[in-house]
Amino acid sequence: LRVGRSALLLVLLYRRVRATQRRLQSSQAQLRVQSERDALTNLANRRHFDEVLQLECARAARSSQPLAVIMLDVDHFKKFNDRYGHQAGDACLVRVAHALAGATRRASDLAARYGGEEFSVVLPNTGAHKAQQLGEALRAAVEALDIPHAGAAAGMVTISVGIAVLLEGGSADPDTLMRLADAALYRAKDAGRNCVVLGEARFG
Repeated sequence: LRVGRSALLLVLLYRRVRATQRRLQSSQAQLRVQSERDALTNLANRRHFDEVLQLECARAARSSQPLAVIMLDVDHFKKFNDRYGHQAGDACLVRVAHALAGATRRASDLAARYGGEEFSVVLPNTGAHKAQQLGEALRAAVEALDIPHAGAAAGMVTISVGIAVLLEGGSADPDTLMRLADAALYRAKDAGRNCVVLGEARFG
């Protein structure tokens, strides 16, 4: 009888330990996801984006596949905040983020809030043509939100988009790729905003 009770207690203890382990694993997974997400927009945050871009640059170099990076930001966002207030500005960013997430449908694509009103997207195994198509899709998706913006020439919230592409067989570090995407973004702004500019894809 004592042996039977001891065995039962051991079984119950084992079950409790397993249940506790499962709860801990679930909590750790939730914390990991939360640490990778931007609190406002629920897109990936800057830290997670940097980690993924580092991995994808290495993968592209190993596999001789193309890799594209998109940088974009909301046109005249300071004017938007000044006119409509910061709460409206936050709501605007959430809607823009939702539009970006909806346009990047492949599981391998990662859209992130890079900082402030600036967003970024990493596109594994994506060449110049497809990257430009997606950049235009992102621009059109935000424009279709039709968020009023009296301080913008279009009268609504728009984005400027810059793209850099690592060609097949090339190699580049993430910093170089981001600098080229950022340069393309500023060319889009200089061109009048609410447009897409493909940066030169020259890598060693």
